[in-house]
Amino acid sequence: MTGTDSGLPFAPSRGRLRPLGLADVVITGGFWAELQQLNSTAMIAHAQSWMERLGWIGNFDAAVEGRLPRDRRGREFSDSEIYKLLEAMAWEVGRTGDRDMDARFRILAARVARAQEPDGYLNTMFGRPGQQPRYSDLEWGHELYCFGHLIQAGVARARTAGTQDPLVDVARRAADHVCEVFGPEGNPGLCGHPEIETALVELFRATGERRYLDQARLFLERRGHGVLGEIELGQQYFQEDVPIREATILDGHAVRALYLAVGAVDLAVEDDDRTLLAAVRAQTLATLARRTYLTGGMGAHHEGESFGQDFELPPDRAYSETCAGVGSVMLNYRLLLATGEARHADAVERTLYNVVATSPAQDGRAFFYTNTLHQRTPGRVPAEDEVSPRAASSLRAPWFAVSCCPNNVTRLVASLGAYIASADDQGVQIHQFAGSTIRATVPDGVVALKVDTTYPADGRVHVRVLETPSTPWALSLRVPAWAEGATVRTGDGSAVAVGAGYAVVRRVFAVGDEVELDLPMAPRWTWADPRIDAVRGQVAVERGPLVMCLESVDLGADVAGVRVCTDEPPAERGGRVLVRASLVDAAADVDEAWPYGPGPGRSTRDPEVGGQVGLVPYHSWANRGPSTMRVWLPVDDAHGLAPH
Repeated sequence: MTGTDSGLPFAPSRGRLRPLGLADVVITGGFWAELQQLNSTAMIAHAQSWMERLGWIGNFDAAVEGRLPRDRRGREFSDSEIYKLLEAMAWEVGRTGDRDMDARFRILAARVARAQEPDGYLNTMFGRPGQQPRYSDLEWGHELYCFGHLIQAGVARARTAGTQDPLVDVARRAADHVCEVFGPEGNPGLCGHPEIETALVELFRATGERRYLDQARLFLERRGHGVLGEIELGQQYFQEDVPIREATILDGHAVRALYLAVGAVDLAVEDDDRTLLAAVRAQTLATLARRTYLTGGMGAHHEGESFGQDFELPPDRAYSETCAGVGSVMLNYRLLLATGEARHADAVERTLYNVVATSPAQDGRAFFYTNTLHQRTPGRVPAEDEVSPRAASSLRAPWFAVSCCPNNVTRLVASLGAYIASADDQGVQIHQFAGSTIRATVPDGVVALKVDTTYPADGRVHVRVLETPSTPWALSLRVPAWAEGATVRTGDGSAVAVGAGYAVVRRVFAVGDEVELDLPMAPRWTWADPRIDAVRGQVAVERGPLVMCLESVDLGADVAGVRVCTDEPPAERGGRVLVRASLVDAAADVDEAWPYGPGPGRSTRDPEVGGQVGLVPYHSWANRGPSTMRVWLPVDDAHGLAPH
C-alpha cells in the first residue's frame, strides 16, 4: 500500500475533506489500540471459530460437494457473515501485515470462491434442486444483501493487497452478475435489506467500471415505490414507503435505513447530486435530534428492530442494535467528509465509545447485540458453548443465531484508523483522538504528525510535527460540542480558548513544533429534552465522550431504588465518578396490590451507600457478572435542581 488511495474503506472522488487510509493513519496506543489488539488476537478468531463450528462456513463446501440443501446450516443470510469476516481479515492484514491471518484469509476465500457458479451467482440458500429459485424472495431472502457484503470484502482486499487477487475476481464476477440480472432491461426488483448500493459504489471507485455505479443508482431510484410486497410491519420497514429524496427522517428498520442512507451518500457524492446529499443529510440530522439515544444508539423498538417515533426513546426497551451503531458511524463519517461539519464527527465519537465499544466483552469472546440503557433484572450467564436465540441484553453472549453484530464490529474496528483524520488543500484535520501517527499529502508536500494522548482517560491531545512543507498549512483539531472551556496551546506556551467545532492552527510549521488541545473532562450532568417522556425527571452523567451508568455491583443494591441529588456536580476521585444519592426502600409495601398512590414514594438515604455512589463507563458494564444497570437516574425531589 502506498499513498492516500490505499487501505481506504471508502474512497469518494470529491468532497469537502479527503479520507486517509490505513497506510496513512496508524493507531499506536490507548483506548482504540487496545480494542484493535483485542480484535486481532481474539474477536476475529472467535467469530471464525463459531461460524466454522456451526457449519456456516461449511455451507460453501456443501455447495461444491452437492450436499445442499440437506446439509445447509444457519439463517438465509448466513453467507453474509462469512463475507464480513473476510472483510475484517482483509483490513486487519492490511493494517498489520499479519502473515498468519493472511494465510487464513486465503484459505477461507478459496472455499468461498469454489462455490461461485459460472455466471457469477453465489449463494448457498437459493437456486439448487430442493431450494427456492434464485431471487424468488427478494423481501426476505437477502441474496443481494449477501452480494453486497461479498463485494465489500472484495473491495477491502483490493485496497489492501491489490486488484489481482482471487477474492477481488469473485466480487467482480458477482457484481457483473447483479448488473446483468437487475439492469435496466432485467429484473425490476430490489433487496429487502439495503447494502448492495454502497458496495457497488465502492466497487466502482476501486475499479472504475461505471456500470457498477449505474446499477447502484438504479437500485436507489427503485426504492420507495412499492416494488417489495406489503408486510404487517409496513413498507417503511424496507424503506419502501417513500423515495429517499422525499423522506424527512430515517424510519423503519434501523440498520436497513442506515445502510440505505450510506449508499445514497456514496451515490450523491459520485454523481455530484447535491439535492440527494442535502436530503440524506437533513434526514440524518433530524434522526440525531429526535430518534437517537444518549449513547448514539438508534432503534427504540424491538418489533421490527425499528426507530420508533420522534422522542420515543425508552431506556429499558432500547433496541439500539450494535449493527445500527456501525451503520451510524459509516453514515456520519461519510457526511463529515462530504460537508466538513463537526457535528458528524461528534456523532461518530459518541457512537464509537458508547455503542461499538460496548458490544464486545473485555476478553473479546462475547458480544451485545442490543444495547439497553436500563437493565431491570440481572439476567443469567449465557452458556459458553450455546448459541443465544435472542438478542435481548442482559449479559453478552458468545454467539447468536443471528450474529451480524459481532462480525460488523470486527470489520469496523479493523478499519478504524481510517476514521481518525482527513486532509484537504488547506491541511490536516484530526477528528478522533488516539495515540497515532498520521501522514497526509497537502498541496506543497507531505505532513507527518505524531499524536500522543490517553484520551478519554485524560483530555490532553498532544500533536508533534514530524514532517512538513516549508509553506503554511492548517492543523485542525475537533472540539466536541460538550467540551466547554477547551483550550489550544501552541509553541509559544499560550493557551487560547476554543469553542465547539474545529480549533485551527495555521502557519508555517517546523519539524518538532507542538500543538496541544486540552479538553475539560470533568463529569457533568446531562438532562434530556422534556419531550422524551420516558426519562422525564431523570438525569444522566457524562464524562468527556463517555456516557456513565450505575451498576448494582457498585451500589450493593438493585438500581431501581436509586435517587440522585443534582444540587452539586458529579465528583471524580481516584479515577471514579461519584454522585450523591439516596435509596428508596424497594422492599417497602411489596404486599400492596395497587402500585399507585396520592404522592411520591418516600426516599430514605441508605447508610451503607454513605451518600455517594460510583458510576462506570457504560461501555464497560456487565463485565463483572449479572447486574442491574441504568444510565438515566431519577432525581431526588428534595435535592434536585432543574437543568435551567
